[in-house]
Amino acid sequence: MKIKDIAACIEEIAPLNYAEDFDNVGLLVGDFNTEVTGVLVTLDTLETVVDEAIATNCNLIVSFHPILFSGLKKLNGKNYVERAVIKAIKNNISIYAMHTALDNSIEGVNAKICEMLGLKNKKILIPQKNTLKKLLTYAPIAAAEKVRQALFNAGAGNVGNYDNCSFNTEGFGTFRGNENSNPFVGEKGKLHTENETLIGVVFEKHKERNVVSALFKSHPYEEVAYEIVSLENENQEIGLGMIGELKEEKSEIDFLTFLKNTMHAKGIRHSELLGKSIKKVAVLGGSGSFAIEKAIEAGADIYVTADIKYHEFYKAENKLVIADIGHYESEQFTKNLLVDILTKKFPNFAIILSQKNTNPIYYL
Repeated sequence: MKIKDIAACIEEIAPLNYAEDFDNVGLLVGDFNTEVTGVLVTLDTLETVVDEAIATNCNLIVSFHPILFSGLKKLNGKNYVERAVIKAIKNNISIYAMHTALDNSIEGVNAKICEMLGLKNKKILIPQKNTLKKLLTYAPIAAAEKVRQALFNAGAGNVGNYDNCSFNTEGFGTFRGNENSNPFVGEKGKLHTENETLIGVVFEKHKERNVVSALFKSHPYEEVAYEIVSLENENQEIGLGMIGELKEEKSEIDFLTFLKNTMHAKGIRHSELLGKSIKKVAVLGGSGSFAIEKAIEAGADIYVTADIKYHEFYKAENKLVIADIGHYESEQFTKNLLVDILTKKFPNFAIILSQKNTNPIYYL
């Protein structure tokens, strides 16, 4: 088992292409070809976590938050970031983080919060744009089905709850090969007209390499004509936050009590209660003030997130309740999610859940 195998497993549900531009994700310390002795899964990589990795014989730390967020110009141990990285390097411990790539996954951070709260009919709160692409290619009619199927197998043609989606138009193509050509049909040096099918499929941008590879392997032509364009469409499978519904309505106080107990919150800071029942719940793990308006637009009765500032509570506008449960509290079950994913993929390998509480905030 190598680090690249662990990374590939994580990136199946959290492709790094969908991390936010400001983020720093992937293998932060180490070499992808390193043999893994064990994996320690944590929310944050601190010195104490590196010590835990040493004690449990884990030479790979899979961390939700990246310990290296902005560039380092020196490594002399003057702060907690440098000390953690130095200790990891000295002990041949690698560090991998996925952060907002997992935030943007439909199976990620916010899906876990929804699971904890028992929400149903959940969907992405802020679908990401510019993550979809469209491939158009031209194949002889006799080969069209083979090409289509290869594209589907490579991950193209998935639209929401549907797969094997394509659009096909029949027409004719013309071409003439030069003296160096080796045409599949026709003769070089002579103009040829071939009945062809125009095949159009949509795919997620992280699948582009596989889709193009499948096209070239399945297509009979020596020179494959194709084009790829980026789409403005929102991707309902990728984005920040989620919204769902409780199985049964709760009063505001009952829901806040349930929320506090379920998410192990030491306290909940919230906007003014409106005296309405809670049915529709929006969630966004971590700092979520930027999505208050989106939660209102989506018709949420309450918005569960963290790191709300004083004046941002006014943005509730008496249209919903904002509930700040704390940054750590909103993301704490992410490491359980990662352990479940890795254990399912590698059932006979040492995947260890960190026992360190890395919450830097304490309550009196």
